[in-house]
Amino acid sequence: MDLHALADDIRAGNRRALARAITLVESSRDDHRAQASELLTILGTQRQALRVGLSGTPGVGKSTFIESFGLMLTGQGLRVAVLAVDPSSARSGGSILGDKTRMERLSRDPNAFIRPSPSQSQLGGVARRSREAVALCEAAGFDVVLIETVGVGQSETQVSEMSDLFLLLLAPAGGDELQGVKRGIMEIADMILVNKADGELKSQATRTCADYAGALRLLRKRAQDPDDFPKALTVSAYEGAGLDASWDEINTLVAWRKANGIWDTRRSEQARYWFHEEVRMGLLSRLGKAGDLHDRMAQLEHEVSKGHQAPADAARQVIDALFAKETPKETP
Repeated sequence: MDLHALADDIRAGNRRALARAITLVESSRDDHRAQASELLTILGTQRQALRVGLSGTPGVGKSTFIESFGLMLTGQGLRVAVLAVDPSSARSGGSILGDKTRMERLSRDPNAFIRPSPSQSQLGGVARRSREAVALCEAAGFDVVLIETVGVGQSETQVSEMSDLFLLLLAPAGGDELQGVKRGIMEIADMILVNKADGELKSQATRTCADYAGALRLLRKRAQDPDDFPKALTVSAYEGAGLDASWDEINTLVAWRKANGIWDTRRSEQARYWFHEEVRMGLLSRLGKAGDLHDRMAQLEHEVSKGHQAPADAARQVIDALFAKETPKETP
């Protein structure tokens, strides 16, 4: 593969080249990983897009919201990329990857690009290589990258480590609304959007929004926010109501963070976070490929399952064996 030619095509906005590159970075083959790293180095980090993470419980209308929101942005002349992460089956490992079907109008927009990816049992609501896919979309010249998480609950936090803003989408009339989403995910949300504020649910959505606005005021003030953030708003993805107001608030927050140095600081912190994540995942990968260690792990796993070893003690033995294997012996 000519990586320099591929990089040139990506910079030129070639959608097919971008899709090929994302497939490359998502591959777990060692040779593909080496090529992906080289490609990202060639592309560099000169271009930056606004990275927006979005999460919400199943049925809240994430796909409908993203389509309506994305069409509004492309209507303003912006180029929008959507990275939609679908949950993978714990049994078969498969994913439905139906986001293009659910966003039919947006998928036909020449200024939009939609890429569904499987989570592959990755915790945190995103795929392992989502951050690299974001970098590719930035290199391709997209202005906004929307990162849709799998939306499975309280683990939807890792997306905040690859986005500039994190939106939490909620639905009205869901019972005890303040119990619907726990404190952890509310603390990382920059904005809460109560969707389906139309028809018979409009008044309920307004009350739900007021409840969350009150809850947000009780949370500890964040240094990276102006005084009135985070905030809760109502939107209707079906009618398009509230989308312009939400985009205005997003731009207000982005401008404030850039003016106060929060934007660059946050991106530097995220780069350090993913460095540590890559080290951790690399160590786990080495454990799975080392033949003698693999056999030792299988033996210890059996002993742990039988109750003959404590999990923590067995894990320590594997780690000690790994570093003993990697540390060269001193020459007398």
